[in-house]
Amino acid sequence: MPTVSARERIQKLLVTGDNRLKQGAGAAKARESYEHALAVAREAGLEDAVRPLVELRLADLERLAPGPPPGDAPAR
Repeated sequence: MPTVSARERIQKLLVTGDNRLKQGAGAAKARESYEHALAVAREAGLEDAVRPLVELRLADLERLAPGPPPGDAPAR
């Protein structure tokens, strides 16, 4: 059985995170997949190439989170 390359694992983890989000599994599960992809990239020496992709996805999770946007303080 051939070994799965780090690039394939990273791609699968990113797609898994995207799918979890689309299917309503929750932001925490999607975040877990994205962070795992970054860890695999780090181990494989690919972090610089993968980090921007993960950071975009994590920023989207923050943007989609319920509640006021970060940095918005409630009026007093």
